[in-house]
Amino acid sequence: MTRFEAIWECVLRMASEPIPRNALVRAFRQSLLPLLACLLLPGCGLQPLYGGGSAGPVRTMLSQVDVAPISGQDGWLLQSALRDRLQASGEAASPRYRLDIRLDDRITGLGVSRDDAVSREKRSLRARYQLVDIATGQVVLDATAGSDAGIDVVGSEYATIAGERSALERLSGIVADQIVARVARYAQKP
Repeated sequence: MTRFEAIWECVLRMASEPIPRNALVRAFRQSLLPLLACLLLPGCGLQPLYGGGSAGPVRTMLSQVDVAPISGQDGWLLQSALRDRLQASGEAASPRYRLDIRLDDRITGLGVSRDDAVSREKRSLRARYQLVDIATGQVVLDATAGSDAGIDVVGSEYATIAGERSALERLSGIVADQIVARVARYAQKP
């Protein structure tokens, strides 16, 4: 008897017994529904992204990506974050791919106080990136990533500038995570 047949027999047995409707629904939600989900999960083709560990195809491909220089402080932060995530085991010995990135970093005033001074800002960091096969020069992946952060504008200019820089550091990490996740999904394709 297969697992499915055993579960189905249990469901039929539960349905034939006189159980109050709300108790049956509660039992189904609490026990049978999660069990059915666990049984169906392997059939959907779900696979771990980093299967195979450091010798797996995704980690191997990520270690072969070189990040092209990006200008500006925002570019330096993003480039450092990407290198930390891509080459976890050190510098790429022989890069096969190059990651070209163009950044758009904007600060927009949002909240306005009674004296017409900005009291809240939004910092947006957007990246358009292309993964280029170095051997052929062909763009194999062209996508965008981005995120926003809110900044409180306070009476101290130093505190506001520190908040803007802190937001840029957080945004660089978030955008780097998005880029690496997308490149990893590309590497996982057969």
